[in-house]
Amino acid sequence: MQSELFLKCLGLIILQKRSIAGISQEKLGELASLHRTYISDVERGSKNLTINTLIKISNALNVSPSELLSLTERKYSNESRS
Repeated sequence: MQSELFLKCLGLIILQKRSIAGISQEKLGELASLHRTYISDVERGSKNLTINTLIKISNALNVSPSELLSLTERKYSNESRS
């Protein structure tokens, strides 16, 4: 399903940004006021985020929500073609 692929791509982008920032899932959860297991679910693509949650995560990663979505769209386009 296309929405599942998009969520997986978004999760991978969030994981990449978190890794670049050098922070753990637990730390990202603290910064975003979310539980570590929720962050894990998001990064695996098994959670359908709300806009509010996307904003919390993007703020915690010091990137804009639009940047996360733009990178996700690019990755999604590449993945859906394969």
